Amino acid sequence: MRIVISIGIMLALVVGAITFGVLYVNGQASSPLSISQPQLYTVEKGSSGYKVVRELRALDLIDSPELATKLWLKFFAPNTHVKSGTYRLTPGQSLREVFATLSRGEEHYFAVSLVEGLTLKEWLVTLNAQSELINDVTFEQVEQTIKTTSQLSEEKAALTPWVNDASSAEGLFLADTYFFTANTAASSILKRAHKAMLDYVETQWQQRQADLPLNSPYDALILASIIEKETAVSAERTKIAGVFVNRLRKNMRLQTDPTVIYGIGDAYDGNITRKHLRTPTPYNTYTIKGLPPTPIAMAGKEAIWAALNPMETDALYFVARGDGSHEFSSSLAAHNAAVRKYQLNRK
Repeated sequence: MRIVISIGIMLALVVGAITFGVLYVNGQASSPLSISQPQLYTVEKGSSGYKVVRELRALDLIDSPELATKLWLKFFAPNTHVKSGTYRLTPGQSLREVFATLSRGEEHYFAVSLVEGLTLKEWLVTLNAQSELINDVTFEQVEQTIKTTSQLSEEKAALTPWVNDASSAEGLFLADTYFFTANTAASSILKRAHKAMLDYVETQWQQRQADLPLNSPYDALILASIIEKETAVSAERTKIAGVFVNRLRKNMRLQTDPTVIYGIGDAYDGNITRKHLRTPTPYNTYTIKGLPPTPIAMAGKEAIWAALNPMETDALYFVARGDGSHEFSSSLAAHNAAVRKYQLNRK
């Protein structure tokens, strides 16, 4: 009987020890990481679960005993296969939760804002400044990027022949915020922005206001880029579009300074002169009639919508008030008075 009791006690002790060990090991895997604020962690290609644990310990992100984490990985972890990438670790997150994230490949997404009103060259500076992006594209290469991404299905190509006729890549990308994972190619962001532009412009072109003096979606993009450069005040965009549409209908020159500046190019020093206004370039809308040959900047959705849905107005002129807004006039006399009030007196 004593032997039976002894065996029973030993078994109970063994079971108790095993139970304690299981609870302890799983408890360690459920303990929060040793961080007080979010931080990024990169899993290199070919990494194993054991390597990840070693790296987390070396970074002082976990303080669980090495034996406990090894036992958990070997016997209790649901999935020890980790996918390469950059992940965001957060306070309160446990080793168990980290491995769930890594095994599902739920990488952290970075964001880059490609701002409306900037040029393609300025966008490339923004993209190249993103350390998480692979810088694989230059200004000279973008033209080829456009040709490649414009080769869509035959159905789509039939809807967008104007893209292939564009003489410049300027304006052919939609201003927006784009999300990406680490080591994404900058060219892939541009491809997404280009496709987003195609999709948005095609949709809006089909729903445009009737009888606009615009021959194609490309004309709409050119006008939208000018609107984008003329005002950052959202409420003014459709009215400024209305002014330009009125001038196009009357065969009046657009006479907009941003097109002149774009035509000057890198020689522009921040000061526009009378000589600039009189010097002909393909973009000088003081000397040419109609729209310039290409967009002069990247446009956002609001400016594109405004170009295709201009406000009905009798205004033919506008001048900056100096506070970001504009004074609109329907006659040259009223416009000249506004110029004296807001421009000449201020100078």
